[in-house]
Amino acid sequence: MDSTGPPARELTREEVDQLEGAVVLEFGAVWCNHCQALAPHLARLLHERPAVRHMRVEDGPGRPLGRSFRVKLWPTLVLLRDGQITAQLVRPTPEEAREALDRLAS
Repeated sequence: MDSTGPPARELTREEVDQLEGAVVLEFGAVWCNHCQALAPHLARLLHERPAVRHMRVEDGPGRPLGRSFRVKLWPTLVLLRDGQITAQLVRPTPEEAREALDRLAS
């Protein structure tokens, strides 16, 4: 799924911990200006790395998945390999996102 698609249904932490391969969870909100600014860059970066699965998670107060990752600011990217966190980026620049995705994809 790309950054312009609809958010994924609310996953549980247990489901996330079972995900296989390289995954980026993107926590944010559709109205978030920081999320909107990163979206085209993230979409391009993910398009260049088809082996990395991307899941948008609409976050907000009382959303348990975001709280389980201690998400406080948007966008927050949680990069996982086989359910294990490899990096967590809060309001990353496009360059920071590229570097983290390069490490995840390698």
